[in-house]
Amino acid sequence: MDIEEFFETMPFADLLGVEVTEVEDGHAEGRIEMREELSWNSEKQMAHGGVTFTLADTVGGAALVSLVDQPVPTIDIRIDYLSAGTGDLRAVADVVRLGGDIGVVDVDVFTADDTRAAQVRGVYKTG
Repeated sequence: MDIEEFFETMPFADLLGVEVTEVEDGHAEGRIEMREELSWNSEKQMAHGGVTFTLADTVGGAALVSLVDQPVPTIDIRIDYLSAGTGDLRAVADVVRLGGDIGVVDVDVFTADDTRAAQVRGVYKTG
């Protein structure tokens, strides 16, 4: 499976502008360029929570796909929003458990100035 091609052709991630920038050995990184359409605030660009969530879910899935070489549907995600998602967002994901049926990934989402905007744990179906 060509991981980069898989994520480049994912319609919803493409609509939002999610870019997976690095994928290997249970680790993935990605980004999204902030723009007015992704903001919840009309006076200042601040990422809607769904944008942060989608970035984390996509990059978390990519980390797991790097190990199982197949799509991994999301079972559950817990996200803690820690600060406003201002500016471009960057996500860093690492697999913490890979089982026969389920994988667990931790994802941190950062703002352009490296402030942690969200801490995420994703659970995905692997088998």
